[in-house]
Amino acid sequence: MMGYYQLSSSSTQCSFFRDVVDRKQVPLSLSNFPMTTTEDTDLVDNSSAPTKAEPSCGQSDGVHAKVDSFLRALTGHELRCVTSFDAFVDRCMYRPADGAALGLARALFGLAMLIDIPEERGGGDLDLRWGEPRDCRFPLIHSMQPPALPRMGLIYGLMWLGAAGIMLGYRFRASATVFIGTYWYVFLLDKSAWNNHSYLYGLLGTILLFTDAHRCWSIDAWREREREQMVPFWNYFILKFQFFVLYFLAGLKKLCREWLSGYAMTNLSYHWVFFPFRVVLGPRLTDLLIVHWFGCLFDTTVVFFLIYAPTRKLATVFASAFHLMNSRLFHIGMFPWVCLTQLPLYYSFSWPRKLHLTCSPAATVIERSVHEDSHGKAEKCEKNKGRHQRRRWSMVTMLMYCVLQLFLPYSHFLTKGYNNWTNGLYGYSWDMMVHAWDTIMIGIRVVDLQDPESVHYVEPYAFTDNDRWTKHADMAVQFARCIERNIQQETSNERTHIGGNRARTMANVSVYFDIWCSMNGRFQQRIFDPNVDILQAPWAPFDSVQWVLPLLHEFNGLRDTMIRRITDEVLGWSNHSDVLFIADFPGLTLRNFVGEDLYNVTLTVLKGTVRYQPSSDDEQDKASTILTEGESIELHSGSFHAIETIGVEPSCYMYTYVNRTKEEDAWQKQPHLNVAPTKMLPLGEEFLHRWENFVRFGQHVANSLLYELYGVPMPRRLKELVADG
Repeated sequence: MMGYYQLSSSSTQCSFFRDVVDRKQVPLSLSNFPMTTTEDTDLVDNSSAPTKAEPSCGQSDGVHAKVDSFLRALTGHELRCVTSFDAFVDRCMYRPADGAALGLARALFGLAMLIDIPEERGGGDLDLRWGEPRDCRFPLIHSMQPPALPRMGLIYGLMWLGAAGIMLGYRFRASATVFIGTYWYVFLLDKSAWNNHSYLYGLLGTILLFTDAHRCWSIDAWREREREQMVPFWNYFILKFQFFVLYFLAGLKKLCREWLSGYAMTNLSYHWVFFPFRVVLGPRLTDLLIVHWFGCLFDTTVVFFLIYAPTRKLATVFASAFHLMNSRLFHIGMFPWVCLTQLPLYYSFSWPRKLHLTCSPAATVIERSVHEDSHGKAEKCEKNKGRHQRRRWSMVTMLMYCVLQLFLPYSHFLTKGYNNWTNGLYGYSWDMMVHAWDTIMIGIRVVDLQDPESVHYVEPYAFTDNDRWTKHADMAVQFARCIERNIQQETSNERTHIGGNRARTMANVSVYFDIWCSMNGRFQQRIFDPNVDILQAPWAPFDSVQWVLPLLHEFNGLRDTMIRRITDEVLGWSNHSDVLFIADFPGLTLRNFVGEDLYNVTLTVLKGTVRYQPSSDDEQDKASTILTEGESIELHSGSFHAIETIGVEPSCYMYTYVNRTKEEDAWQKQPHLNVAPTKMLPLGEEFLHRWENFVRFGQHVANSLLYELYGVPMPRRLKELVADG
């Protein structure tokens, strides 16, 4: 079997073997193979050392030597590795490296996925996520439809078994294929559950499939003990490149005004993990300097510090602290732990052997390979030509993947249909935490086309358990069509039960969305045109969506001045006073209701001109009122009103109020203030929660199998009962 140290040219390879045979007096061991750095004990071929056949390397001038020395210190590679594509392939990407660190990284990734599938993939709540046929789905390919619940249970079971095979290294190729096939299928079925780390897991699983990560610390390696445990260096390179993309592009996405001005992650400094910084800097400076500025600096630089040997250990400390803090700050599942398990990839490739686990030393494998390959040189030199071509094409494919990963986060100029206030679908852009959304109102209006005066309103969470669709036009179209489909099905059922057309039912409808959102502390404003029938609205992946309303950037500057000043003032009135900032477009009207539990409600115009129209049922004042900048009016509790923006300029205004219900609840609970403090590290509760998810997941998969084999009815929980506890 030809070793990984073979060169591209057959004549060069034969001369290399001849050189090895001629120097039999030199004992063959790991020490005879030059290392690229003192940190990385990955092996390179002897032919990379200067010989008489390669005088050009020995005649390098001072500048060449300095560049080569700098490149070695920075990346661990020689300058000759990038002088030609063949050198890049043979000297760099296909030089042999110990597979120990890669094998351990594979096992830890598989373990993380075993925990992730019942938890963040929704395996523990299969019946709630996939069991209701009327629920709306948001697949990337609109024609995709999930199978019935028992089939989904089997798919999840196969995904879990694939992850187990990856962890154990058992029939690794087949296990990885099963895992990534089922994982990507479930991933593509629901865009509303996408996030960057879910996308990352799919990429890592796909990368591992094409590597030799099972050469060490695996059942496959134990079964095939005679197989060498060396892997080509590109196995490590592509994994480290993927994490480079994760960190570096996330940092580049943070180099924007929204992040550097501190709008994205406000009030995060009040979490206990920032207590030392908050004591010294205060809350606002901690949010700005530590959360935003240092977060951006960390993402853009950490990989470079991990690559550079003198700073590697310090960077590991910072990266470990960063991910451990994230595990406390956010509900992001196994993402921090997956990143932590990959940090050792930047150290010696053979570091796991220091744990003294049973794994045969790689040196004996290399010695055997060199001894065997020293015979039949001519025949094997011919065979190596085909191998070299395969290696070249493999590296071309790998480089194309790298380019694709660098291009996708900036490809939104092509996929215009997925753009809204932000670019593209959240999940593959690495713009993590850059945009903070706040949605205060979701109005879903259904109009019967046979009777336009008949208007119905749909509860926003009747057919879905999240509001991700409210920020993306493509998902809004899918949700509107799902509502139409459910109405038609109910109409058909009513006709079947009542008979014929004797019942007045609604089949042909229009669907309108009136959704109010705020992004990064801006005014609340509409995201979709409320006068557009979404069922008839045009949408295409590569065309801009005309019915998505733009951000009102003219009010951005008020965040640091007016909004902050007024918010501090109103919140200072009492513990239960609050303020709501609204912005609207000319010609549009906000219809709102003031709840009975609110009092001291005031409407104040900040910019522009509006017409205030009370409800027709309000006998106290039916006349409309024109309000200009700085004018206010008191509103009555328990009443409707309309606010129309008039003129040619957008308007912005605010509601100030006091919540009577919260005030009374606080007063009633005052004698019982001795409440147990919240635990900083609820590890026991987290473990119990994950164990319960795992048990339910096992039950769902078992019930799915029983249903498919024997037709045993599959029990399913109701969302309403689960939500009510």
